[in-house]
Amino acid sequence: MMILSIFFIFLCLISLIVFHEFGHFIFAKIFKVKVEEFGIFLPPPILKKKIGETTFSLNLLPLGAFVKLYGEREIKKEKGSFSNLPIFKRILIVLGGVISFWIIASILTSIVLSLGVPTVIPDEKEVFGATVQIVQVFPNSPASFSKLMPGDEILEAAGKKIDKVSQLQEITKENLGKEMVLKIKRGEEVFEVSLIPRVSPPKDQGPIGISIVRTQIKKYSILEAIIKGPILVFDITLGILKGYFQAIKNAILRRPTGISLTGPVGVSYLLWQASKAGRIYFLNLLSMISIYLAIFNLLPIPALDGGKLLFLLIEAMRKKPISPKVEERITTFFFALLLLLLLFVTISDIKRIF
Repeated sequence: MMILSIFFIFLCLISLIVFHEFGHFIFAKIFKVKVEEFGIFLPPPILKKKIGETTFSLNLLPLGAFVKLYGEREIKKEKGSFSNLPIFKRILIVLGGVISFWIIASILTSIVLSLGVPTVIPDEKEVFGATVQIVQVFPNSPASFSKLMPGDEILEAAGKKIDKVSQLQEITKENLGKEMVLKIKRGEEVFEVSLIPRVSPPKDQGPIGISIVRTQIKKYSILEAIIKGPILVFDITLGILKGYFQAIKNAILRRPTGISLTGPVGVSYLLWQASKAGRIYFLNLLSMISIYLAIFNLLPIPALDGGKLLFLLIEAMRKKPISPKVEERITTFFFALLLLLLLFVTISDIKRIF
């Protein structure tokens, strides 16, 4: 079962990259640029099939996907060439991949909204189907030692059913220093854990070591979800960008940035954890990953879409293109740096997980 889950997560992440490249493909076709190859994974090739002017390939190395455009790596001043297009059209082709990430995020978010999302409600509100849900687990706490996770719903505490935050708080106070059993729901799984609430917990952690909220599932109609999905993705994107700008400001002022890098291994682990909490959490996290990938790809780093945009903007200011050989050397250098960074981040992810 775990192997199937890992394989499914792998397919989801690869699908994001394939759709990203498909965005470049679609915009290239709109502007009548010849797409020489659309490849899933990286060479060497396993299968190849030519349809029209484009060769579609399935390759051996499962490290993403690619689109090869005629006239992208060398200047070709003829019909169907990327380099023969006006700069604004080339910019749109480059942005096509990033736009696809936001489209995917909007679709996933709309699906989540239509399925129903947990909405925080106050204890005073009398509703049917309210639950108490964990939103944070503090390290080295009774909750962390009992393997509790964000997203877990607490159904019972010490044999008593609960649907309010205050109920759990009262029962916990009655059992300080004593063993207490919690009935937990994680996705479709229901199980029990035993823990001992701390008599003198660290400040702002509480006896169990969790932050909790009272939630109720709120569903949107399909039309509402379709309208609200893209708006929510836009708001989340702005929020992430504000966070990055604050992190840059903190770095300049030599304060903690609060940013940590996560690679494919770490992301896969987070998706696996989210899948255990339920499909809503899995799809929501996949949507967030798509948004982060869109923002990351816009960074002005050669080897990313943002780097290509930077070269195009320089060309627009210089009124002549940068030498393809110079651009290729710079891109290759930064690609090697990104691979090295990926290696260090992967090692860090593995250490963090195990």
